Amino acid sequence: MFNNQLRIVIAGGTGQVGRMLARHFHAQGHSITVLSRQPGPAPWPVIKWDGRDLGQWTTHIDGADVIINLAGRSVNCRYDAQNRRQIIESRILSTRAIGQVLAQAAKPPALWMNAATATIYRHALDRDMDEVSGELGGNEPGAPETWKFSIEVAKSWEQEFFAARTPRTRKIALRSAMVMSPERGGVFSTLRTLVQLGLGGRAGSGRQYVSWIHHTDFARAIDFLIVNPQLQGPINLCSPNPLPYTNFMSHLRDASGVPIGLPAATWMLELGAFFLRTETELILKSRRVIPRILLDSGFVFQYPDWSSAARDLVSQYRHGSAEPRLHSSKTSSADHCKN
Repeated sequence: MFNNQLRIVIAGGTGQVGRMLARHFHAQGHSITVLSRQPGPAPWPVIKWDGRDLGQWTTHIDGADVIINLAGRSVNCRYDAQNRRQIIESRILSTRAIGQVLAQAAKPPALWMNAATATIYRHALDRDMDEVSGELGGNEPGAPETWKFSIEVAKSWEQEFFAARTPRTRKIALRSAMVMSPERGGVFSTLRTLVQLGLGGRAGSGRQYVSWIHHTDFARAIDFLIVNPQLQGPINLCSPNPLPYTNFMSHLRDASGVPIGLPAATWMLELGAFFLRTETELILKSRRVIPRILLDSGFVFQYPDWSSAARDLVSQYRHGSAEPRLHSSKTSSADHCKN
């Protein structure tokens, strides 16, 4: 995939996506450094940082080739005042700190990729949302107040990122959909548990779209962005085939060998979310997002449809794959650019 070994820094790299990317790059022979609030043992250096203040961690960025910032408090919680503050600050302050380091670096990374979210687009049942013609959310009539908060976070996050003055560094905001990985504790694991409990049926109207991406394609897309220097700005990382929630769960039931799934009315979801200390937005908001820039640039998905992706993920899950297979980690850039 790459001609040379790269020095890659992953901030917030001990979360599920960060661990997956670190394994992916490590398998390719790159030099990996992870920045984390809670360092632990790993096959690569894990450096402590607080995601806010400049410190010793900054020396690992000056001279690196790529910095990927994935830092941010989980949104899988109730949006009370304290959680809202932590959700916003963990994203804004970490992005600001990295921007300050890059502005002062003698040899800043050639590429800075910063986590963003496909949730930035409006609740969409009528048409696809891409980077060119997609409509940002926040003004949907009748949208719950918590949905507007998520949009405000997404917009503020990207605004902080693109406001950073880094003229020697290419910048990409990773507007990612849900990354589906077989690791326990992730979103796929949660959805599969619902299916196994017989609760994998319609949620609300069931018409809301689900945007997703298989973890293999997520890692391959990151590779693709690194080696294509013309790509910059906001880029959607998601399958080209979002689908309604009812169909999404039907394919997951088929892959899991579960014939039926009980439906859940909106009031039931609200009640369950209250007791689980989370928000129904994660299920009820329609995310109909398309990766237009990746497709137009020649990226080819290994798992473009959910039925095949679900079968692969269920197979990995059943075999107890704590570290999911990352297919084609040695693929050349030409393989990514097939038409």
